[in-house]
Amino acid sequence: MKLSLSILSLALCLASPVFAGGGEQLTTLDDQTSVAVTIYNENLALIKDQRKITLNEGFNNLAFRGVSARMRPETALLRSLNPNIKLRVLEQNFDFDLLTPQKLLDKYVGKQVRLARTNPATGLETIETATVLSTNSGVVLKIGNKIITNPRGEYIFDNVPDNLRDQPTLVTQLTSSSAETQTVELGYLTGGLSWKADYVAELNADDSRLDLTGWVTLTNQSGTQYNNAKLQLVAGDVNQVRPQLRGRGAQVAMMEMKNMADDGMAEESLFEYHLYTLGRTTDLKDKQTKQVALLSASSVPVTKQFLLQGNNYYYSSSRGQIGQKMKVGVFVEFKNAEKSQLGMPIPKGIVRVYKNDSKGNAQFVGEDNIDHTPKNEDIRLKLGDAFDITANMKQTSFKKVSHNKRYHSAYESSYEIELKNAKPEPVTVTVREPVPGEWQMVKQSHPHQKVASGTAEWNITIPAESSTKLMYTVRVQY
Repeated sequence: MKLSLSILSLALCLASPVFAGGGEQLTTLDDQTSVAVTIYNENLALIKDQRKITLNEGFNNLAFRGVSARMRPETALLRSLNPNIKLRVLEQNFDFDLLTPQKLLDKYVGKQVRLARTNPATGLETIETATVLSTNSGVVLKIGNKIITNPRGEYIFDNVPDNLRDQPTLVTQLTSSSAETQTVELGYLTGGLSWKADYVAELNADDSRLDLTGWVTLTNQSGTQYNNAKLQLVAGDVNQVRPQLRGRGAQVAMMEMKNMADDGMAEESLFEYHLYTLGRTTDLKDKQTKQVALLSASSVPVTKQFLLQGNNYYYSSSRGQIGQKMKVGVFVEFKNAEKSQLGMPIPKGIVRVYKNDSKGNAQFVGEDNIDHTPKNEDIRLKLGDAFDITANMKQTSFKKVSHNKRYHSAYESSYEIELKNAKPEPVTVTVREPVPGEWQMVKQSHPHQKVASGTAEWNITIPAESSTKLMYTVRVQY
């Protein structure tokens, strides 16, 4: 069986008066004068689609074609931008059941179609009138007094049902106070549009500075295109009522933007979020991913840290050997400040870090997620674990000690951490131990800092191709 439309049927589909239904007026993307797209982080976008149309004075049945297939129709708002014309919307219907040969056949169950078949022996074509009985798991037709299943041939349809569209369409019943040409704006929330920020950082030779480039990656899976769109992006966690969306996200995005002098991304505060505006229009094709430059900064000062992170479970019992060749994490940190060549709110995303090898080839050295980062905040990235720096840790003693609090327990335990450095230069390792309960450092080989109520921290320098031992005794009371 071949499901296809004849040339006559296709012409009927595309002819506006027939396809639109009786008395229906069409507006397409050809009528569009402007479109603004505001995209949020969580697969949400606000569309403001402006078109120049002519309506009848009084009642109109307007089919708004070229809208998003992922439109949330309960958020749609149609208004006239001509101050002397009043529109009153009576009813809206979102037709998203799209035209396909199978869908068209489904709509004709119980109705008559014509079946064109060609005799393979003679080449003669015959056209018979048939009634569609069923399209479930195949096609069942009645031709005359015969019941035929899955017949071969082409179906010829007289027209397309009003609720079957070749593209998503918002059908609006409304009244207009004037018959003059006017500009209308359809605003609505939709899924299918998303954006994310990605960053590329390149470290210099001694890991003291980096060059940072930010990109916005846009993905359009909404089922329509947005030509010459005014693009805005909202960074921040906008609350949405689920399963239905209600207005806060739409309201804040309706704010006017100042004109931008250049064609890059400009940023401004918006309620408790941040709004980024592209200083030029861009095309967002359906089923397309594109990248737009967000920021660029060079020679950003960086601090590098080697961190050995401990655990609190071995402070309340006898453990002996705790770990051999323990991993030491590698972190880089920089400040999002103007003096660091940055100083703008940075959207969340993934930062991928590269460094040139001895031949000048950029090599990937790690990546990490960052959250939305305000101005003057630190950005800290874990790039991996050091290859040449390791640690061995053991508990050298553990005993229960007396104390003056009833129903409480107190323990005194000692530890040895051997830090090894195979590099040809000295390094400094931060040892961070989360100590539970009420604690007191009894003895230590290197001075510690109490950086938080339950955290002791040491900064240990290890000579080149050598090792250093950190030894300490701590009393813990629960």
